[in-house]
Formats: sequence, C-alpha cells, structure tokens
Amino acid sequence: MPQKVKKSAIHRSVAHGDRATLHHDETGLERLVFFSDAVMAIAITLLALEIRLPALPEGANNAQLWTALGSLGASYLSYGISFGVIGLYWLAHHRTFRDVIRYDGLLMLLNLLLLFFIAFIPFPTAVLGEYGNRTATIFYAGTMAAVGLTLAAIWWYSRAGGRLVATPLSRPALRRGLLRVLLPPLIFLLSIGLALWNADVAKFFWVLTLLSLLLR
Repeated sequence: MPQKVKKSAIHRSVAHGDRATLHHDETGLERLVFFSDAVMAIAITLLALEIRLPALPEGANNAQLWTALGSLGASYLSYGISFGVIGLYWLAHHRTFRDVIRYDGLLMLLNLLLLFFIAFIPFPTAVLGEYGNRTATIFYAGTMAAVGLTLAAIWWYSRAGGRLVATPLSRPALRRGLLRVLLPPLIFLLSIGLALWNADVAKFFWVLTLLSLLLR
C-alpha cells in the first residue's frame, strides 16, 4: 500500500511539473508571434538591399545604366525566389500558431532557431544572385531546407500530444499536416541532388514548393 501511494505521488508530481512548464498567457504568445513576423519582414526587406548595381563610370548615360540594370537578371531572380519562399514559410508559420494557445520553453527555442535561419536567408540569396553555380545553388537549398525542417519541428511539437493546441488533431490530420509542412524542405533537399547534375534544373525544381499551398 505505501508503495502504491508513493507511485501515485510521483505521477501527480510529474503531471504538476508538466503543467508548470506551460504558459497560458496570451501576451507572451502574441509577443512570440509578433517578433517572428518582424524578423521575417526584416529578412524580406534585406533581400532588396542585396541587389546592387555594378560599378559605373561617373555620369553614366542612359544606355550604360540600362545595360547595368539588365545585367542583374540573376539577382532579380534570386530575390523573387527568396521573397516567395519566405512568404510561403510565413504563411506556414501563421497556420502553425493559429491554433496554439499555450507555449513552453522548448517551443520558444525552436521558434528562435527558425528565426536564426530566416535572418540568414539574405546572405545565400546574395550568393545565388552573384554566382548562380552549383555551389551557390546547394548552399541556398541547404539553408531553405533548414528553415523548413525547423518549421516542421515546431508544427509537430505543438500538435503531437495536443498539449499546446486548443483542439488535438486526429492521427490522419497529423499525417496530412506534417506532409504539408515537410513538402517544401524535402523539395529543397532533393534539389541538392539535382544541382550536382544541373544547377538550373535544381532552381526550376523549387517551383514545386508552391504545391504546399494546395494541400490542406
């Protein structure tokens, strides 16, 4: 009998400890989401700042300026790709936290790791726009895959077990949701293999990330 009482006390203690790690305040959750939105907005803004004109002679004429602007085609493309992908991940982040009503330390750390990769995106974007070769393509795809995998980890952690969301998901819904958030990073990972064969084909392959918008 004493042993059963002791086990029961341990279970209650563990359960109480689990609840103690959770935070229910809306202000804290809103700060987490607003901070994430701000970092993503800054990352998108910095993308445009990485587009720079090549050196021009003083008093360059119209023809020289048009030539210089036209030579930035690769930079325009990398800007468009990164803008679209960050926007895609922002939508996924919004969907992820739409049903989250509680948070804990691990969720905050995972979200901080996501923002770490998001804030880094302007650099591989600049590298891709400047060089566009196999190494630049692999570097870019690896960064984007890291963002997507971290976001997938946030989605799974917030849903699995139903501790952090208002309504726990069924197993089929969990599988469908996980597939949706894993699709973009898997496409980027597969593109790394394609880049070893042809970097341009790998870039076109990234368009498939838009498929995640069609999945519900």
